[in-house]
Amino acid sequence: MMLAEPQPTPADIDFQLVGIPVRISGWFWVGAVVLGWGACQGFARGDQRGLLHYLAIWIASVLVSLLVHEMGHALAYRRFGQSARIVLYHFGGLAIPGGWDRGRRLRPWERFVVSAAGPVAQLLFAVAIIAVLRLGGWIVPFPINSIGEALGLFEGRLYGSRYALAFADFLLYVNILWPLLNLMPVPPLDGGQMVREGLEVMGARDAGRLAAIVGAVTGFALALWAYSNHESYLALMFGLLAVSCVQSLQQGTPWKRWN
Repeated sequence: MMLAEPQPTPADIDFQLVGIPVRISGWFWVGAVVLGWGACQGFARGDQRGLLHYLAIWIASVLVSLLVHEMGHALAYRRFGQSARIVLYHFGGLAIPGGWDRGRRLRPWERFVVSAAGPVAQLLFAVAIIAVLRLGGWIVPFPINSIGEALGLFEGRLYGSRYALAFADFLLYVNILWPLLNLMPVPPLDGGQMVREGLEVMGARDAGRLAAIVGAVTGFALALWAYSNHESYLALMFGLLAVSCVQSLQQGTPWKRWN
Protein backbone atom coordinates (compact mmCIF):
# COMPACT_ATOMS: atom_id res chain seq x y z
CA MET A 1 0.00 0.00 0.00
CA MET A 2 1.43 3.37 -1.04
CA LEU A 3 0.38 5.07 2.19
CA ALA A 4 1.69 2.39 4.54
CA GLU A 5 4.27 3.71 6.99
CA PRO A 6 7.68 2.24 6.08
CA GLN A 7 9.50 0.01 8.52
CA PRO A 8 12.45 1.61 10.37
CA THR A 9 15.88 1.20 8.79
CA PRO A 10 19.39 1.70 10.22
CA ALA A 11 19.75 4.69 7.89
CA ASP A 12 16.75 6.56 9.33
CA ILE A 13 17.21 10.11 10.61
CA ASP A 14 15.02 11.25 13.52
CA PHE A 15 14.60 14.81 14.79
CA GLN A 16 11.94 17.31 15.86
CA LEU A 17 10.77 20.42 14.01
CA VAL A 18 8.77 22.97 16.05
CA GLY A 19 7.91 20.15 18.45
CA ILE A 20 6.74 17.72 15.74
CA PRO A 21 8.62 14.39 15.43
CA VAL A 22 10.12 13.81 11.98
CA ARG A 23 11.57 10.55 10.63
CA ILE A 24 13.40 10.45 7.31
CA SER A 25 13.49 6.86 6.12
CA GLY A 26 16.65 5.60 4.48
CA TRP A 27 14.49 4.83 1.44
CA PHE A 28 13.66 8.52 1.00
CA TRP A 29 17.07 9.22 -0.52
CA VAL A 30 16.67 6.36 -3.01
CA GLY A 31 13.23 7.58 -4.11
CA ALA A 32 14.47 11.15 -4.49
CA VAL A 33 17.38 10.09 -6.70
CA VAL A 34 15.13 7.98 -8.93
CA LEU A 35 12.61 10.82 -9.36
CA GLY A 36 15.22 13.46 -10.11
CA TRP A 37 17.67 11.47 -12.21
CA GLY A 38 16.32 12.57 -15.60
CA ALA A 39 16.05 16.27 -14.71
CA CYS A 40 19.56 16.29 -13.22
CA GLN A 41 21.01 14.61 -16.31
CA GLY A 42 19.45 17.35 -18.41
CA PHE A 43 21.23 20.02 -16.39
CA ALA A 44 24.53 18.11 -16.21
CA ARG A 45 24.83 17.66 -20.00
CA GLY A 46 27.12 14.65 -19.69
CA ASP A 47 29.25 16.07 -16.86
CA GLN A 48 29.29 13.20 -14.34
CA ARG A 49 30.77 15.29 -11.55
CA GLY A 50 28.19 17.98 -12.19
CA LEU A 51 25.47 15.32 -12.12
CA LEU A 52 26.30 14.57 -8.49
CA HIS A 53 26.03 18.27 -7.64
CA TYR A 54 22.66 18.56 -9.37
CA LEU A 55 21.40 15.44 -7.60
CA ALA A 56 22.39 16.99 -4.26
CA ILE A 57 20.49 20.17 -5.19
CA TRP A 58 17.46 18.13 -6.27
CA ILE A 59 17.42 16.07 -3.07
CA ALA A 60 17.70 19.23 -0.96
CA SER A 61 14.82 20.79 -2.91
CA VAL A 62 12.61 17.73 -2.45
CA LEU A 63 13.49 17.43 1.24
CA VAL A 64 12.63 21.05 2.02
CA SER A 65 9.47 20.95 -0.09
CA LEU A 66 8.11 17.75 1.45
CA LEU A 67 8.81 19.09 4.93
CA VAL A 68 6.82 22.23 4.05
CA HIS A 69 3.96 20.05 2.78
CA GLU A 70 3.83 17.68 5.73
CA MET A 71 4.32 20.49 8.25
CA GLY A 72 1.21 22.09 6.77
CA HIS A 73 -0.75 18.94 7.59
CA ALA A 74 0.87 18.42 10.99
CA LEU A 75 0.37 22.02 12.14
CA ALA A 76 -3.28 21.86 11.04
CA TYR A 77 -3.70 18.69 13.08
CA ARG A 78 -2.15 20.44 16.07
CA ARG A 79 -4.38 23.48 15.59
CA PHE A 80 -7.41 21.21 15.99
CA GLY A 81 -6.05 19.45 19.06
CA GLN A 82 -4.46 16.33 17.58
CA SER A 83 -0.78 15.53 17.62
CA ALA A 84 0.98 14.22 14.51
CA ARG A 85 4.35 12.95 13.37
CA ILE A 86 5.98 13.17 9.97
CA VAL A 87 7.59 10.39 7.95
CA LEU A 88 9.44 11.01 4.68
CA TYR A 89 9.99 7.92 2.53
CA HIS A 90 10.36 6.74 -1.06
CA PHE A 91 6.75 7.56 -2.00
CA GLY A 92 6.88 11.08 -0.54
CA GLY A 93 5.69 11.95 2.95
CA LEU A 94 3.08 11.18 5.58
CA ALA A 95 1.67 13.22 8.44
CA ILE A 96 0.41 10.50 10.76
CA PRO A 97 -2.10 11.58 13.44
CA GLY A 98 -1.44 10.54 17.01
CA GLY A 99 -3.00 11.35 20.37
CA TRP A 100 -5.65 13.91 21.24
CA ASP A 101 -5.33 16.96 23.43
CA ARG A 102 -9.06 17.55 23.81
CA GLY A 103 -10.50 14.04 23.76
CA ARG A 104 -12.58 14.40 20.58
CA ARG A 105 -12.51 13.47 16.91
CA LEU A 106 -11.98 15.92 14.08
CA ARG A 107 -15.12 17.24 12.43
CA PRO A 108 -15.45 16.80 8.64
CA TRP A 109 -14.66 20.47 7.95
CA GLU A 110 -11.57 20.23 10.15
CA ARG A 111 -10.40 17.14 8.24
CA PHE A 112 -10.96 19.10 5.02
CA VAL A 113 -8.69 21.88 6.32
CA VAL A 114 -6.04 19.35 7.37
CA SER A 115 -6.07 17.75 3.90
CA ALA A 116 -5.86 21.13 2.14
CA ALA A 117 -3.12 22.48 4.42
CA GLY A 118 -0.29 20.48 2.82
CA PRO A 119 -0.67 21.51 -0.83
CA VAL A 120 -1.66 25.06 0.17
CA ALA A 121 1.54 25.36 2.23
CA GLN A 122 3.58 24.32 -0.80
CA LEU A 123 1.83 26.72 -3.15
CA LEU A 124 2.36 29.59 -0.70
CA PHE A 125 6.02 28.60 -0.48
CA ALA A 126 6.20 28.78 -4.28
CA VAL A 127 4.65 32.27 -4.23
CA ALA A 128 7.29 33.36 -1.71
CA ILE A 129 10.09 31.97 -3.91
CA ILE A 130 8.70 33.77 -6.97
CA ALA A 131 8.43 37.03 -5.01
CA VAL A 132 12.07 36.79 -3.89
CA LEU A 133 13.27 36.05 -7.43
CA ARG A 134 11.27 38.93 -8.92
CA LEU A 135 12.50 41.34 -6.26
CA GLY A 136 16.03 40.32 -7.19
CA GLY A 137 15.28 40.88 -10.87
CA TRP A 138 15.97 37.27 -11.88
CA ILE A 139 14.18 35.15 -14.44
CA VAL A 140 11.61 32.88 -12.79
CA PRO A 141 11.79 29.29 -14.15
CA PHE A 142 8.03 28.75 -13.86
CA PRO A 143 7.22 25.11 -14.67
CA ILE A 144 4.13 25.89 -16.79
CA ASN A 145 5.41 27.76 -19.86
CA SER A 146 2.12 29.34 -20.96
CA ILE A 147 1.52 30.86 -17.52
CA GLY A 148 5.14 31.94 -17.14
CA GLU A 149 5.05 33.74 -20.49
CA ALA A 150 1.69 35.40 -19.76
CA LEU A 151 2.99 36.74 -16.45
CA GLY A 152 6.31 37.87 -17.90
CA LEU A 153 8.24 35.64 -15.51
CA PHE A 154 10.83 34.65 -18.13
CA GLU A 155 12.09 38.22 -18.42
CA GLY A 156 14.92 39.32 -16.15
CA ARG A 157 18.59 38.85 -15.49
CA LEU A 158 20.32 35.51 -15.77
CA TYR A 159 21.62 33.51 -12.82
CA GLY A 160 25.27 33.58 -11.85
CA SER A 161 25.56 29.81 -12.22
CA ARG A 162 23.61 26.86 -13.57
CA TYR A 163 23.49 25.48 -10.02
CA ALA A 164 21.52 28.53 -8.87
CA LEU A 165 19.18 28.15 -11.85
CA ALA A 166 18.72 24.45 -11.06
CA PHE A 167 17.88 25.20 -7.43
CA ALA A 168 15.21 27.73 -8.41
CA ASP A 169 13.90 25.43 -11.15
CA PHE A 170 13.68 22.38 -8.88
CA LEU A 171 12.02 24.27 -6.03
CA LEU A 172 9.33 25.74 -8.26
CA TYR A 173 8.74 22.44 -10.07
CA VAL A 174 8.23 20.53 -6.81
CA ASN A 175 6.18 23.25 -5.11
CA ILE A 176 3.85 24.00 -8.02
CA LEU A 177 3.35 20.85 -10.08
CA TRP A 178 3.42 18.36 -7.20
CA PRO A 179 0.74 20.08 -5.08
CA LEU A 180 -1.42 20.60 -8.17
CA LEU A 181 -1.21 16.87 -8.91
CA ASN A 182 -1.88 16.13 -5.25
CA LEU A 183 -5.10 18.14 -5.47
CA MET A 184 -6.52 15.83 -8.13
CA PRO A 185 -9.71 14.17 -6.74
CA VAL A 186 -8.16 10.70 -6.56
CA PRO A 187 -7.90 8.99 -3.15
CA PRO A 188 -5.69 8.74 -1.24
CA LEU A 189 -4.22 11.98 -2.61
CA ASP A 190 -5.16 15.09 -0.66
CA GLY A 191 -7.64 16.09 -3.36
CA GLY A 192 -9.44 12.76 -2.99
CA GLN A 193 -9.62 13.17 0.76
CA MET A 194 -10.97 16.69 0.31
CA VAL A 195 -13.73 15.33 -1.93
CA ARG A 196 -14.80 12.84 0.73
CA GLU A 197 -14.64 15.38 3.53
CA GLY A 198 -16.47 17.96 1.45
CA LEU A 199 -19.23 15.44 0.79
CA GLU A 200 -19.41 14.71 4.51
CA VAL A 201 -19.70 18.43 5.26
CA MET A 202 -22.66 18.56 2.85
CA GLY A 203 -24.26 15.61 4.63
CA ALA A 204 -23.81 13.06 1.83
CA ARG A 205 -24.37 9.44 2.78
CA ASP A 206 -21.52 7.01 2.08
CA ALA A 207 -19.14 9.84 1.21
CA GLY A 208 -16.17 7.47 1.15
CA ARG A 209 -17.74 5.30 -1.55
CA LEU A 210 -18.69 8.33 -3.66
CA ALA A 211 -15.18 9.73 -3.36
CA ALA A 212 -13.72 6.37 -4.43
CA ILE A 213 -15.98 6.35 -7.52
CA VAL A 214 -14.86 9.87 -8.44
CA GLY A 215 -11.27 8.82 -7.82
CA ALA A 216 -11.50 5.71 -10.01
CA VAL A 217 -12.99 7.62 -12.95
CA THR A 218 -10.60 10.56 -12.61
CA GLY A 219 -7.58 8.33 -12.03
CA PHE A 220 -8.16 6.24 -15.15
CA ALA A 221 -8.83 9.39 -17.21
CA LEU A 222 -5.60 11.01 -16.01
CA ALA A 223 -3.66 7.78 -16.61
CA LEU A 224 -4.90 7.67 -20.21
CA TRP A 225 -4.07 11.36 -20.71
CA ALA A 226 -0.57 10.88 -19.28
CA TYR A 227 0.05 7.79 -21.41
CA SER A 228 -1.04 9.59 -24.58
CA ASN A 229 1.38 12.40 -23.72
CA HIS A 230 4.27 9.99 -23.06
CA GLU A 231 4.26 10.69 -19.31
CA SER A 232 4.94 7.10 -18.25
CA TYR A 233 5.47 7.78 -14.54
CA LEU A 234 2.25 9.78 -14.20
CA ALA A 235 0.33 7.16 -16.19
CA LEU A 236 1.57 4.42 -13.87
CA MET A 237 0.90 6.45 -10.72
CA PHE A 238 -2.67 7.43 -11.58
CA GLY A 239 -3.39 3.98 -12.98
CA LEU A 240 -2.34 2.37 -9.69
CA LEU A 241 -4.35 4.90 -7.69
CA ALA A 242 -7.43 4.22 -9.82
CA VAL A 243 -7.04 0.47 -9.31
CA SER A 244 -6.70 1.10 -5.57
CA CYS A 245 -10.01 3.01 -5.64
CA VAL A 246 -11.71 0.12 -7.44
CA GLN A 247 -10.33 -2.36 -4.90
CA SER A 248 -11.57 -0.23 -2.01
CA LEU A 249 -15.04 -0.21 -3.60
CA GLN A 250 -15.00 -3.98 -4.01
CA GLN A 251 -13.75 -4.65 -0.49
CA GLY A 252 -15.62 -1.85 1.25
CA THR A 253 -12.44 -0.75 3.03
CA PRO A 254 -11.85 3.02 3.21
CA TRP A 255 -8.31 4.33 3.01
CA LYS A 256 -6.52 5.68 6.06
CA ARG A 257 -6.63 9.41 6.70
CA TRP A 258 -2.90 9.95 6.49
CA ASN A 259 -1.63 13.02 4.67
